[in-house]
Amino acid sequence: QVQLVESGGGLVQPGGSLRLSCAASGFFFSMYAMRWYRQAPGKERELVAHITPTGDSTNYADSVKGRFTISRDNAKNTLYLQMNSLKPEDTAVYYCMAMRLVAYWGQGTQVTVSS
Repeated sequence: QVQLVESGGGLVQPGGSLRLSCAASGFFFSMYAMRWYRQAPGKERELVAHITPTGDSTNYADSVKGRFTISRDNAKNTLYLQMNSLKPEDTAVYYCMAMRLVAYWGQGTQVTVSS
């Protein structure tokens, strides 16, 4: 069955870095565009970053441009989000999503930025 499993979240101090991973299985990963979303307590889920199936094009929310980098390894069926210069306002549950004709979601991983 389809599975998206996020990992790499945790507690980090402001200015620190984390690398999230999303391991995909059960579908043709290389044919799907992929996205990272996040949801902070009491807020709506927001799109963080998008990458095309081949990885040749990416887009970012203004709030993370220049700090976050989305990438993928189609040979490993894995999506990544490198997060640098983290801020307290980046605290949220981060979700990966696969999209083509349908959308698949992971269960999320918690990122907490605090001193």
